[in-house]
Amino acid sequence: MIDLSGKIALVTGASQRLGKAIATALARSGADVALHYHASADAARAAADELRALGRRVELFQADLAQPERIEALFAQVRDAFGRLDILVNNAARYERTPIDTLTAEQWDAQMALDARAPALCIRFALPLMPAGSAVVNITDVSADRPWGGYVAYCAAKAALQAVTRAAARALAPRSIRVNAVAPGAILWQDESPDDRQAVLRHVPLGRTGTPDDVAQAVLFLAANDYVTGQTLRVDGGWVM
Repeated sequence: MIDLSGKIALVTGASQRLGKAIATALARSGADVALHYHASADAARAAADELRALGRRVELFQADLAQPERIEALFAQVRDAFGRLDILVNNAARYERTPIDTLTAEQWDAQMALDARAPALCIRFALPLMPAGSAVVNITDVSADRPWGGYVAYCAAKAALQAVTRAAARALAPRSIRVNAVAPGAILWQDESPDDRQAVLRHVPLGRTGTPDDVAQAVLFLAANDYVTGQTLRVDGGWVM
């Protein structure tokens, strides 16, 4: 079992769904957790109560990560609350259908702001808090390598985040700070039809969807392993190989 006792972790977009699963796995492994949320205050408070019941220290932080000044303020608040940060999980994301024939500049900019620029700035402002041996885990998507035609901006933003992952890993290796990514596949469905889901699953060798805990366990591995950096770990049932 991975032991993260004594570690401080920040998970963005942690109030529900995948982010909550990641935060829960970190807490169960012994980490104290900073839970970030944007608008889901009630869900964030409920998630914090669940994690505190595990015996961990949990603090809530609200910020709109599409606003760069709010990112800087977020990490100042984390510093004041915890003093340092050992694990950063960039999970917050925007998921909007953007077919190329109707794509607008506003849609493109909004997607890039949250899914590419925000994680990069989170790393930048986390660095003063991160000692040697710290870890960053970015949540990307298999669509970065196998894009979906109806989600041009989302796929492009996730591909950009994978590039950020590799570049930051190279830049921060001399400081013994590792940067990796987890790329989920068919984990959480949103607005796809049952026919679309079955079409996807026909291409998944394991023949089933994954679970949020599958992704959370991959995050734990990358947070703990001290000799892996610059990698993207696909959790996709073999969809992309």
